[in-house]
Amino acid sequence: MIIDGVEMRGLALGDAAALAETFTRNRAAMAHVEPVRPAAFYTEQGQRQRIEGALADRDAGRLLPYVFVETATGAPVGAINLGSIVLGPLRSGGLGYWVDEAWHGKGLATAAVEEVCRIARDEVGLHRVEAGTLVDNLASQRVLAKAGFEPYGLAPRYLHINGAWRDHRLFQRLLHDRPPVA
Repeated sequence: MIIDGVEMRGLALGDAAALAETFTRNRAAMAHVEPVRPAAFYTEQGQRQRIEGALADRDAGRLLPYVFVETATGAPVGAINLGSIVLGPLRSGGLGYWVDEAWHGKGLATAAVEEVCRIARDEVGLHRVEAGTLVDNLASQRVLAKAGFEPYGLAPRYLHINGAWRDHRLFQRLLHDRPPVA
């Protein structure tokens, strides 16, 4: 359980239909922070293909995909991924997350970020986790700050979001200072 009423679990193929519905319901609210998506993204088949790719990346050790579900209904209300996982001397990964508009401001994202950082440190053995936000996405920046992330730079025209290349603030959280484990 992450917070009262919501749990975080591994993403599964069976989540496709419910995620398509959740993305469709949140489409307008998320447009300013998301890439322009093809219509197929909002369908069960589109989500099934996306999940299949995520599970293949998980199996290859490049991605840890999770979904947040309401415990009472099983309905998805967000997701978080730890991706771009690199071991060796870097031992780093990149964080991405989103939360259903109805759950904004309830601590779900912060709790999930903290849990994924724990997994990254204790189970994967990472040294650091990084994340980027749109420069004006103050809510996500607050989430990262509450979870112990520090800003370390600006990436001009970093991602194509809502139809244009957008600048991002970059954040990182150092998880420990132990040497890498082989």
